[in-house]
Amino acid sequence: MQLEEKIWFWALLIIPIILVLFLVLQLWKRKTQNKFANQAILKRLSPNKSLFKSVLKIVVLCLAFASLTMALVNPKIGSKLETVKREGVDIVFAVDVSKSMLAEDIAPNRIDKSKQLVTQIINNLTSDRVGIIAYAGKAFPQLPITTDYGSAKMFLQNMNTDMMSSQGTAINEAIELAKTYYDDDQQTNRVLVIISDGEDHSEAAARVAEEASEAGIRIFTIGVGSEKGGPIPIKRNGVILNYKKDRQGETVITKLNEETLKNIAKSANGVYINGNNTGKVVEEIRDILNKMDKTEFESKQFAAYESQFQWFLGFGILLLFIDIFLLERKTAWLKKLNLFNENL
Repeated sequence: MQLEEKIWFWALLIIPIILVLFLVLQLWKRKTQNKFANQAILKRLSPNKSLFKSVLKIVVLCLAFASLTMALVNPKIGSKLETVKREGVDIVFAVDVSKSMLAEDIAPNRIDKSKQLVTQIINNLTSDRVGIIAYAGKAFPQLPITTDYGSAKMFLQNMNTDMMSSQGTAINEAIELAKTYYDDDQQTNRVLVIISDGEDHSEAAARVAEEASEAGIRIFTIGVGSEKGGPIPIKRNGVILNYKKDRQGETVITKLNEETLKNIAKSANGVYINGNNTGKVVEEIRDILNKMDKTEFESKQFAAYESQFQWFLGFGILLLFIDIFLLERKTAWLKKLNLFNENL
């Protein structure tokens, strides 16, 4: 699906304005009526007045505006698939989501910086395929190899340090999982980009990286954090309550371990890149990919899209007509229902 004119989503701000005006009007009516007579007399003077009908009218009006807004946005649905040939590299991003990635020694914190780096790298890709892995104490597949960059960035933004129950930084498991991502035996340009602070508690990472290199996978590592390090915040609703302590009650300081990341990259014919400067990281990755031979592969994509605005336009107009002819008086069936205790 494509949204042609996303700017029209701003029109949805009309809905809360309508609701506020409705509430103000109801309060003004109640206050004015109370000056005229008490509630008991008012009910006798206007027994058919319905609060439910008033609420229903405003709900229908809001739905009508929402439908008309969607008509202006003009959603389009793919109607024709075609197979296209591309030339590119298969790139798998393995993102560290362990708790140490919450450290704020690099703004805004390590995990958000990692997602920013991957997003910017993807934005600079053209015909390459990408996949995403999340790992901490275990590795978990997030997105298989695809050319859908929009989906890749969506999955990426949903990643956080709470998605893994087992903590740690098992880079070796991320590398093992990445091996299963490359589905084309003829694909020679296989790239694995590991984004981490390097706090690896497994000594097997360099060995597994060497095995991956023998399978034709080049591993590039990006270090996120600082050598000075920082504490790991414990937050609730975005507010820092405390910092992680060790068994002796001392605040844990987590530091960027560049040595581990350099060894992994070296074992797999790759390069280590410091991730503090986003622009430099993107430029270096782009230069590396441009120098690699591209492999041709086939992918399916939508070649034609059909507008769907007419359905929303028709539904919106129908709701406006319903709102116009929907009177604020009780009907026979409504009196029997006695909604909002209006007949008491």
